[in-house]
Amino acid sequence: MSKQNILQLINKYQSEFTEMAKKIWDHPQLAYEEEYASNLQISKLEEEGFNIQSNIGGIDTAFVAEYGIGKPVIGILGEYDALPGLSQHVSAIQEEIVSNGPGHGCGHNLLGTAGVEAVIALKEVMKEEGLSGTIRYYGCPAEEVLSGKTFMAREGVFNDLDCALTWHPGNSNIVMNMSMQAMVSIKFHFKGISAHAAAAPHAGRSALDGVELMNVGTNYLREHVPDGSRIHYVITNGGLAPNVVPDEASVWYYLRGASKDQVDQLLTRVEKIAKGAAMMTETNVESKIEAFAYETLPNEHLNELMYENMQESTDLLFTEDEQGFAKQLVNSIDQTVASVTGLFGSTVDELLPTNVQYKKELNRKSLGGSTDVGDVSWITPIGMISTTCAPVGVQLHSWQATASFGSTIGYKGMHLAAQIMSLTAYDLLVNKGNILEKAKEEFNRSTKGKQYVPGIPEDVRPLIRKSKEEVK
Repeated sequence: MSKQNILQLINKYQSEFTEMAKKIWDHPQLAYEEEYASNLQISKLEEEGFNIQSNIGGIDTAFVAEYGIGKPVIGILGEYDALPGLSQHVSAIQEEIVSNGPGHGCGHNLLGTAGVEAVIALKEVMKEEGLSGTIRYYGCPAEEVLSGKTFMAREGVFNDLDCALTWHPGNSNIVMNMSMQAMVSIKFHFKGISAHAAAAPHAGRSALDGVELMNVGTNYLREHVPDGSRIHYVITNGGLAPNVVPDEASVWYYLRGASKDQVDQLLTRVEKIAKGAAMMTETNVESKIEAFAYETLPNEHLNELMYENMQESTDLLFTEDEQGFAKQLVNSIDQTVASVTGLFGSTVDELLPTNVQYKKELNRKSLGGSTDVGDVSWITPIGMISTTCAPVGVQLHSWQATASFGSTIGYKGMHLAAQIMSLTAYDLLVNKGNILEKAKEEFNRSTKGKQYVPGIPEDVRPLIRKSKEEVK
């Protein structure tokens, strides 16, 4: 009956949490600037009797909310940062609310809110039953720059967890038993000598030449990296004017691989290319790592439990209006590039899937994206799902995604995720089927005894922007 009570509580307070998600969607803020969302969630959790630990790792917008006492300790991870340039009305045509403003194109307005919704419902049942154990909601900033949880992990706030649960908005209801790639974010800064590009080019040493030769070398490297590796870069500073030899230039790289070990090796080779480019151009180069996320380690025992609770949760039902809006969004996408496959490797046969999937054959397959959830998965067992919050064909980090995640489609998927996480956490608190012991055994096999060490260097601190316009 207790699990039925959880479903009833979440259904009872749906409108309140829909409003929370809408408010966060209406006030999108970039990584490390999420004061509105974090304060809104802290206020609600304090009101519900949770103890708050704030300013985690020197980050104003990172916090932990805790209820209960003793073991087991179950964590639910939340996020709430937005993306630059994805401001959008809830509309099937591209309509910015703020010109070039931020928007929730990854659905983090839903992601964090579902976590708050889940722990509050669970707290009520724990209180009614006198159930022992501790539940925590982790307010995690800056996932979009892949470093918020890394800084929190460096502070040790996940170390005593027995396990953690999370989710991500998507376009199907699926257990995420796949791995996300490890990734390092690193910036290279070249320093040369300025000169008149026409009158005295021989006197200059072009920092931009260093950047461009580095990029050429890295592009040749692409042939000699493990399958599935990814190398992305943008030149963030190429000089000030064509008639001045640039004495400063910068390039920003993302390097991804199936494991942190692979990324470490890739990083070593790219750093050598940067030094070679500096030698060729007689410039100097320095680099700075800004984020370094581990690959995620799926946990089959936790994922199977989440799948069971997906089947026990309230069925998703979408109205004709929602189906019509979904079709309009998909029709706005260039059909030559639109995907008919759901996010995270799911297979779909409808625009707004309502069925649930657990594709065991995808277990540990490495997907192309990355997340700092990977760091937590190397500290404690993680269970993760995705739910239908956008139509099939809509990709994350698009204006269509922002529109969907601010619509009733997104809110319905969010409430489903809250149900699944809360039901699963309840099963873990009562240790149904000794799942926690089995999950920990699997975790030990997956890590092979390797201890988590933050990939981000000790001297790197959270990148707090000096202005809203500066996008790092």
